[in-house]
Amino acid sequence: MTDKKIKVLTISDHPLSPSGVGTQTKYMIEALLKTGRYEVVSLGGAVKHQSYEPHKVGDYGNDWVVYPIDGYGTPDTIRSVLRSHKPDILWFMTDPRFYEWLWDVDNEIRAHIPMVYYHVWDNHPAPVFNKMYYESNDLIACISKVTRDIVSEVTDKVDNIYLPHAVDSQFFKPLPEEDVNKIKKQQNLEDKFIFFWNNRNARRKMSGSLIYWFKSFCDKVGHDKAVLLMHTDPNDPYGQPLDHLLQHFGLADGQVRLSREKVGMEHLAMMYNLADCTVNISDAEGFGLATLESLSCATPIIATMTGGLQEQVTDGEKWFGVGIEPSSKALIGSQQVPYIFEDRVSEQDVVNAFMSIYEMSEEEREALGNSGRQHVLNNYSFEGYQDRWVEVMDNVYKKHGSWNERKNYSPWTFKKIN
Repeated sequence: MTDKKIKVLTISDHPLSPSGVGTQTKYMIEALLKTGRYEVVSLGGAVKHQSYEPHKVGDYGNDWVVYPIDGYGTPDTIRSVLRSHKPDILWFMTDPRFYEWLWDVDNEIRAHIPMVYYHVWDNHPAPVFNKMYYESNDLIACISKVTRDIVSEVTDKVDNIYLPHAVDSQFFKPLPEEDVNKIKKQQNLEDKFIFFWNNRNARRKMSGSLIYWFKSFCDKVGHDKAVLLMHTDPNDPYGQPLDHLLQHFGLADGQVRLSREKVGMEHLAMMYNLADCTVNISDAEGFGLATLESLSCATPIIATMTGGLQEQVTDGEKWFGVGIEPSSKALIGSQQVPYIFEDRVSEQDVVNAFMSIYEMSEEEREALGNSGRQHVLNNYSFEGYQDRWVEVMDNVYKKHGSWNERKNYSPWTFKKIN
């Protein structure tokens, strides 16, 4: 390593935004900056900006500057940053359909610096249509084991590692019982069994199905026995009008409560602590950060056995909640993504999962939650995530270099023409 700081260019959701992509990007960047050996230029996208002026983050000064952008950037944006900042590594994250434009100019980028892609793919069949995109990187870090296996099936010509998301267990942790009970009393939840749902109100998150099936559960146990707390925007343009659903299905008397406002981590941690169980029945889920946060708070989960959710709810031996196997798989797609499975769960299986958690003793649920928190500490620790990213980026810089010391990349190849 040289004395000069290694400069990393990141592209993702704005790293100070509350999205899962933004949060994990922030964690990675902070890990690099803490070493004192890195500086970061971030292109922060995927949100509406009040200003497009670059800004320095916190006490990091010139070591971390964010440039707000629309979308995730353009080829000309990248060309400009390469000229003006001369980064040593490009790190980017989120769904591959947002980065086809970037891979189209990978020859211009990789001639100077390596490209590191933090990738997720929700489900099989293996997307062979991504092959040329995968092979346009120097390293692919995979968020889930499913993603790692899929990338390995598509190509063996690019380094491919497993590096899952993490949560900060110092924030997401079990809170004092007296504090939790105080909030329950304030919110008239003392005698209620609480299910928690923390997701975007979007089609694949199955918000409408969850509400409808929760009604079936309430019809079985009594509408005064349980509450579904949904932390989401009920009027998200990509989702369903949840207030309308609650009125139409007779759930507007407190059976379902909507938490509409954005909140900080402390408030969110309290919601997980209030809950007896956190639910995610998405038909496709790359990772599912809310369920990991819930387990970190020692609250068990109900989750579809899809994407990254399946490795959260079980480690292959122990269970940390109830996993729901898909009752059917629909092969869906688009002009851009020709095929991928959606994992559909049934009403009966979801209601049975509710009943399974509901009928457990308090001691059984507590033991389930405690083992879930240990699962997080063992396999998804915040410290491990940060240490791993420093190790990965150090190795990328050593192996591939940059600019005048660029290695392991050739802008041309030999092909035999028959």
